[in-house]
Parts: sequence; C-alpha cells; structure tokens
Amino acid sequence: MQRHLWNTDFEWLDHTGPFGALNREQVRHYDQHGYIVVPRLLDPPATAELRKEADRLEAESDAFLRQVKDGRFSIAESGAITFSPHLVARSRQLRALSVHSAIVSICVDLLGPDVSLYWDQAVYKKPEKPRRFPWHQDNGYTYVEPQQYLTCWIALTEATEANGCPWVVPGLHRRGTLRHWMTDLGWRCLDDAPDAVPVPLRAGSIAVFSSLTPHRTGPNRTGNVRKAYIVQFAPDGARTVRVDSDGGAPHYAPCADSERQFLILADGQLPAQG
Repeated sequence: MQRHLWNTDFEWLDHTGPFGALNREQVRHYDQHGYIVVPRLLDPPATAELRKEADRLEAESDAFLRQVKDGRFSIAESGAITFSPHLVARSRQLRALSVHSAIVSICVDLLGPDVSLYWDQAVYKKPEKPRRFPWHQDNGYTYVEPQQYLTCWIALTEATEANGCPWVVPGLHRRGTLRHWMTDLGWRCLDDAPDAVPVPLRAGSIAVFSSLTPHRTGPNRTGNVRKAYIVQFAPDGARTVRVDSDGGAPHYAPCADSERQFLILADGQLPAQG
C-alpha cells in the first residue's frame, strides 16, 4: 500500500465545530473511521418517488448497454452493474435532492461554508451477474484537489451484505489518496482488507464517507436489484488534476460545469438560484 504520486504532504485535519446537523460523536466517528450512517434521511413515500425517477433514467443506461458488444461499456455491464451519471442535469427531483436541507447541513459540518456539487450518479447492482466491485477511493478515479470531498451514498432500496451494500476500511482515509491500479472491474487500491466493515442501510438512509475512505460493494446474490443514488460534494473551487498519456506536467481544471457542478452553499447559505 503506497500513497498516490501526487499525495506528498496530505494531513487529515479533525473537525472542531460548531456543528449543526451532526453531533460531536458522529463527527468524531467520521474523523476517525472515515464514514457515518445517517438513518431515515428520507421517509418511505419520498424514497419511493426518487426510486421511480431513478428507475426511469437507469432504464436508458441499461438499454444503451444492451446495444453494445457483450453488453458492457467500461466498467458498466448489463445484468451486473449500471452507472447513470449527471442526473441532476436531467431530473428536477434529483436536482432538488442535491440541495435537500439535511444533506446541505451535513455538508456545512464536514466541508465548510462554501460547497459545490461535484458528481452524481445512480448505481444499480443487478443479480444476473454477481460482481464484487474492487477496493477503491473515490479520489482514485479522478484526482481532485483538495483531496477530501464528500460522498453521500443514498439507499433507494435496502442495502444488505447479501445484495451488495458498501464495505469500508476504517482509518485509511487519514493517509490521503493511495496508489491505484486498473483491473477489469475498475481501479483498485487494496487487494484485501481484513479490517473492513459492512455498512448495511435501510431504504431512505445514507452512508456519508470521505472521498479518501477505501470502500467496495459485494456481489448481489439475491433475486432483486440493489439500487443506490450517489451524490458527491466538494469545497467550492476544487479542481481536477490530470496528465497527458505520455506524462509531463499536471493539468488543472476547475470543477465548474454550470449544468451539474453548481454551488449549493455560499457562506453557509443556499444560493438563491439553487
């Protein structure tokens, strides 16, 4: 296990408050273990409405996969796992969820007063082709500075060990971004994690973890689809770091796509256009 090449001087800073949505014990757990669970973020009717909307959009992703060779595009595969990104640009309901008062309040506590949406996607784990997604950090896919942003993993159906709930490795987030290598199922930063813990969730609950927390999902060994909606937030002004295929100096790009990376917090308040 090695640090990422660009992760040269990272230091995790514990949060000191004051806190609003979260209590001190929740924040301490987040700082020490890299994740927390917030139960019952959404009530059953709201969860059902969001699930219906995500189902509609995910059906388009699955239809696309069924038309390509072997039903697979990159790490998405029909019957195994689908990724439906940038839904805030296509759905009023999911855009509204991204500024849900409970989520915004968590962002204030863990990111600060100026926050933008970074990424969102529905991820459906299918039962036809059970797959275990590799250990990875979200910042291992696209390197973002600052390295620590926030992932909100919202369960649209019950997420269990049997159908592919998240697993996390507590504590490793404090080292910053680790070196990743590519596999046929995506980027990987660990071969094994004996200290990993499962994070099962009831529908409507949310797992909040750092972009630096190594995590994976297990195979879906049930007869039903495990459905999740993932929305990520970064400090306003965050930027991606890339290099050309032949190496060379890094290129920096602001995370500022107006259609999907909009400001959700300015000086601790929701902007009027949000």
